[in-house]
Amino acid sequence: MLLYATASISSCKKTDVEQNIPNQHLESATVATRWADMTLYVLRNAKFNSPTYSSRSLGYLGLTMYECVVNADSGMRSLRGQVSGLTQLPLPQANAVYYWPLVLNAGQQTMLKLLYPLNTNASPALTASIDSLSSVILEEKRNGISNVIVERSVSFGMKIAYAISEWAKTDGGDNGFSRPFEPSFVFPSGPGYWVPPARGQTISNFPLHPYWGKNRTFVPANSMLPIPSIMTYSKDAASSYYNMYKAVYEKNKLLTTTEKEIAAWWADDPTETYSPPGHSYNLANLAVKKSNATMVKAAETYARTGMAVADAFINCWKAKFQYFNERPSTYVRANIDATWIPFWPEPPFPAFPSGHSTQSAATAMVLAALYGEQFPFTDNTHEGALRFPFYQPMKPRSFSTFWETAEESALSRFLGGIHTQQDNTIGLAEGKKIGQNVNALAWKK
Repeated sequence: MLLYATASISSCKKTDVEQNIPNQHLESATVATRWADMTLYVLRNAKFNSPTYSSRSLGYLGLTMYECVVNADSGMRSLRGQVSGLTQLPLPQANAVYYWPLVLNAGQQTMLKLLYPLNTNASPALTASIDSLSSVILEEKRNGISNVIVERSVSFGMKIAYAISEWAKTDGGDNGFSRPFEPSFVFPSGPGYWVPPARGQTISNFPLHPYWGKNRTFVPANSMLPIPSIMTYSKDAASSYYNMYKAVYEKNKLLTTTEKEIAAWWADDPTETYSPPGHSYNLANLAVKKSNATMVKAAETYARTGMAVADAFINCWKAKFQYFNERPSTYVRANIDATWIPFWPEPPFPAFPSGHSTQSAATAMVLAALYGEQFPFTDNTHEGALRFPFYQPMKPRSFSTFWETAEESALSRFLGGIHTQQDNTIGLAEGKKIGQNVNALAWKK
């Protein structure tokens, strides 16, 4: 069992008296956002980061945060019995007082260390950062709170995290960071099928997490969505299939500076950034901070976003490995221009549908449901970063709605030369359904 590495709470006295802590449902989101910031830091700096494993991690971290504070607001409902297979969770003691920010604090520290364990894909420095944040928050928030309540709250947060972690082990993606590529995986070959990229983000002769689509979804309804249809392969220059790939090729020859900036902003290469689901989690983080959300609403935001991106990657990967569809570079070099290289390096997995489009649309749906269709904000995810192709500080991008971010994320993959419009259009449509199913859970009583 993990030790709760924070300032000592062993000084609890049996004589401490229970105290009323009023209006906890109005508690600020500060503790929640600090843990969201730490989560993104861990994703960025873990030794192995992939969009698949990161999406899973965010699903469990968001759900853990929500279950740690759901009892702070009598109008909210636990997701126990609503998400796939989660039938039991620890319950708070009847008539006992908890300080919910400390429950959240303990739950996030514990879950992060369970998802990114020492000596695997994390590092001692990351573990120390996680424990340090937990200690600082504990010392700040325990002031004026009975030791009995502090100890009870910390214990309850840990119990929630351990219970969710045990349930997570049965989803098919446990320890996914340790086996990103399967050397034994046999994939089809021939016209229309994906091949490892000649110029890719990751050097691998095998696709990333080929069985990820078999994982358990968080939302039962998302496991029942049918796999979308794909256009029939053709080499005929008059066919829609041919012209779909030709459009990528033609556009890549005429990219403006602004279009290159869009491609770079949304690339979210997991070797250099939070990864695509981390980008979505940061959009949720920005919405929480801009709106001055309460702790409970913040936790709901991270839970909806985390589960949306997790289910988006499962469903997307199910379709990717159903069709094993080729990237534009393969088709264009075989049928249009043998020397063509796409603007952006390719990721190591099949094309259809676009993972960026699917998870961005799912995120946009849950954030719009929480914060409204019109929500002007500035995305600062990569602000100041020095990255290909400019190696000058990247500038933040502003949007009027969350759906605009989904559309621009999808467009970026077309501009990068690594996805067709079919990949993006279908991805957006499927992501929208996934997000709607997350929203349809009974969040309120």
